[in-house]
Amino acid sequence: MAQVFPTKANLMATQKSLDLAKLGYELMDRKRNILVREMMQLISEAKEVEANINAVYDKAYSSLKLANITLGVCGNFARTIPVDNGLSLDFRSVMGVEIPKISLESSKLMPYFGFNSTNSHLDEAYINFNEAKKMTVKLAETEASIYRLADAVKKTQKRANALNNIMIPQFTGTIKYISEALEEKEREDFTRLKAVKNQKEEKKREAK
Repeated sequence: MAQVFPTKANLMATQKSLDLAKLGYELMDRKRNILVREMMQLISEAKEVEANINAVYDKAYSSLKLANITLGVCGNFARTIPVDNGLSLDFRSVMGVEIPKISLESSKLMPYFGFNSTNSHLDEAYINFNEAKKMTVKLAETEASIYRLADAVKKTQKRANALNNIMIPQFTGTIKYISEALEEKEREDFTRLKAVKNQKEEKKREAK
């Protein structure tokens, strides 16, 4: 504890600092709870996507494999499909934490290759990979958000712990020290004044 002069002004200032530290802790704790709740919701969403995404990719690659077997290597067909530029990145704020929001512009599936030169396996691969793309975007957004929220929770918890375990006890101890010192001073002043009063009364009696 830093040396503090035991004055009423310092007592009031320290009490104000303690009140602010307690308020800060309450706000940090509330923020942490909200961030944790948001993070747990996203973890649940991520688990749901993860539970399905492997099956979608397996289905897509299985269709592509059958297409390659029945049609030969499908690289030429793949080159007829234009590059997808439908991704856009934005952010939303959760208790001051910026988390990503990835948007995938939903484009209508078009038959970019002729029906006579392909078969249903290639069509299925095209549809399944498009679905896998959507799920991958969702999973990337969710996992990035979870990472940012987890980092924010860690920092918020660290600040809350510093307030609760260091600052608040320090201010409480300082208030106790100043209060006890002021009480002791008041007792000493009272004793001294009483002694002075007794001396005056004694002198009055002697003067009679």
